[in-house]
Amino acid sequence: MPKKILIAPDSFKGSIDSPDVCRFLAQGILEVAPETRIILLPLSDGGEGFLNVFQSSMNGELISVNVSGPLGEPVTARYFILQPDNAAIIEMAEAAGLMLVPPDKRNPLKTSSYGLGQMICHALDQGIRNFIIGIGGSATTDGGAGMAQALGVKFYDNEGNEIVEHLNGGLLGSCQKISPDTIHSAVKSSNFQIACDVENPLLGPQGAVYTYSLQKGASPEELTILETNMENYSRLLESTFQRNISMVPGAGAAGGLGAGLLAFLDAKLESGTRLILDSVQINRKLEGADLVITGEGKIDNQTFQGKLVSGVLARARQYSVPVIGVAGKIELNSDDLSESGLSRCYSLVDECHDEDYAIRHAGELLKAIGRRLAENEISKSKAEQDLSKWQKL
Repeated sequence: MPKKILIAPDSFKGSIDSPDVCRFLAQGILEVAPETRIILLPLSDGGEGFLNVFQSSMNGELISVNVSGPLGEPVTARYFILQPDNAAIIEMAEAAGLMLVPPDKRNPLKTSSYGLGQMICHALDQGIRNFIIGIGGSATTDGGAGMAQALGVKFYDNEGNEIVEHLNGGLLGSCQKISPDTIHSAVKSSNFQIACDVENPLLGPQGAVYTYSLQKGASPEELTILETNMENYSRLLESTFQRNISMVPGAGAAGGLGAGLLAFLDAKLESGTRLILDSVQINRKLEGADLVITGEGKIDNQTFQGKLVSGVLARARQYSVPVIGVAGKIELNSDDLSESGLSRCYSLVDECHDEDYAIRHAGELLKAIGRRLAENEISKSKAEQDLSKWQKL
């Protein structure tokens, strides 16, 4: 009987997206073991590739909408409407992602999540009332104020004037009053699920500013300004909503967007891994599987602390299905790998011994790994079965 293999990886960030990881691995496997039954299940933890996961594995309609990018420039963002659920799948990075900002222009004092609010507003106007939003990969540290502003929330400075510029990390310090009553009327009758796999609070050493803003282009000196502005914003949220949101796990996600989603949309922050795996019904696909292949750009100790690969491992364990890991790079010793639960692990860098080459030629290297994996795990298994039959005769 042909082997059933489930290929369920995350993207290899900065190199290759998860649908292509699936495709190249499958091509390599089928060259060696063409009878293999392969199920492709590209995954995401809520960041890069979140939209593609749903689009590639579920029925629906892709919608394009013109919005303001992180620096106010026009961008075309996409979201996906699941059918028949009539739910909107939104990847925040489509409108406010770091990859939309050239490296020399990255500055969280100036970037805004306004475009995300425009996307939500567009979907609400189409009658959508259920949302699943992935918030990884943001360019912003505006606490979701820009998003709220696009949805109709009004912000005022200390002179009582409405702030009409798109709110960003720099303008948060000017806010003295929030008027949430003017938010889009459909928000209160809508449900917002947020894919979020970090538990950072809004403020402090582990908060939105000090954890993420350097990688978004802030200088060390600007961190103090951003944190002071975020503290001001946090006080306003607490006085406006009579709720201390700043310490809620995940409030600091995506530059404080988690806090804005909690406050203005009454959203539910959920494990991105669990939400994705449940949404794509991975348990059903695991039934009868002989092997699972999963992976991500780098497999290290953090991989097994709630990230996507560990989630796939846990689900596969329920069905006693062995799991093989494939990564761009492996930063674990043999003891750590043996304790991880992975049966075996393959690395692009180990294939070519050159990290830059591995990034540029990920597709061909994944195909080569697929071939060797098939030789080791499928053809070998078939040969052993055939030998066993002969021995019985």
